[in-house]
Amino acid sequence: MSNDFTSHSEAAEAGGKEYLVFTLGDQEYGIDILKVQEIRGYDSQTVTRIANVPHFIKGVTNLRGVIVPIADLRVRFNMERVEYDHQTVVVILNLHDRVAGVVVDGVSDVLVLQSSQISAAPSFGTAFSTEYLTGIGTLGERMLILVDIEKLMTSEEMALVDSAVT
Repeated sequence: MSNDFTSHSEAAEAGGKEYLVFTLGDQEYGIDILKVQEIRGYDSQTVTRIANVPHFIKGVTNLRGVIVPIADLRVRFNMERVEYDHQTVVVILNLHDRVAGVVVDGVSDVLVLQSSQISAAPSFGTAFSTEYLTGIGTLGERMLILVDIEKLMTSEEMALVDSAVT
C-alpha cells in the first residue's frame, strides 16, 4: 500500500470503502472487499467443465462441499485469452445468494477509496457493458475500474449455470 492512503481502519471510519484490486492485462479493477471470501491459485485440475453454459464459464469446482461456478473475467469482458500461470488466481466471492469464483490475472492489494476518489462510470470506452460498473477510482496516476461484482455474477447468464449444475 502506498503512502497516499490512510490505514484501512482509519479510512473505513472516515467513510472510505475497501476494494480488492485485481488485474486483467494491464488494467486494474476493484471489487468490494466485503464480497470476497478467499483467494486461491487457479488449478485447472480441480475445475470440471459442464455443457450448455455461457462461454465465459470455465466450469465448476467443489470447494469444501459447495459446488462453485468459475467464470473467466477475461472471456466475460471480451479480452484476449492468455495462458494461465502461477500468477493466475481465482477470487471466491460470497454473493447474496451464491458462492462463485472469478479467474483473474492476479491480485495486487486492498485499497481504501473515499467517495471523492470515485468518478461516475463512463458510458463508452470499455470492453464490457457499463451496467456492471460502479465507477472509476482515481489514486494519483492510478485508475481502477470499479466493478459491481454482485450484479455481474447474478446476471441471467449465471442463472444458466445454476440450471446446468442442478
